[in-house]
Amino acid sequence: MTAGLARWLVRLYPRDWRARYGEEFEALLQDSSGGFRVSVNVLWSALSERVAPAALFGVVMNHYPNSALSLSKKPSAFVPMAMSITALAILLGSIAASTGAVHDTDEGAIAHIWQLLMAGQMPILAYFLIRWFPRVPRQTLYVFALQIGAALAALAPVYFLGL
Repeated sequence: MTAGLARWLVRLYPRDWRARYGEEFEALLQDSSGGFRVSVNVLWSALSERVAPAALFGVVMNHYPNSALSLSKKPSAFVPMAMSITALAILLGSIAASTGAVHDTDEGAIAHIWQLLMAGQMPILAYFLIRWFPRVPRQTLYVFALQIGAALAALAPVYFLGL
């Protein structure tokens, strides 16, 4: 793409965006083979950025793509934690709602849901470790420790209350 066309396309973006990304984006456009399709894509992105800036919705460029925080946002990282927290919430809600200890032969729906949530996260945890440990081992272990902590929190009432 020519330097003039790249400069013109970058000028379509808002001033704040250009101040942050303009030079790099212009260099990227000049280095690309940039055809009609690229120009239309840049035009659409510039229009979108002017109408609804990505920063307005909390979408910002991640400066640390291999951090534990960014890794914890992956579905294979936060789904097991969400499952553990859900299991804990269901269990505590059941305990709070119960009027007394009733021992039936069947464990009940709450116990089965808790068991499914706790067992269902095992394949997701295995996938998470297989997928991310070779790439970023330290951050994977941090997130895995959070996942184990959430699972232990869900297990604690069952152990200590003998449920």
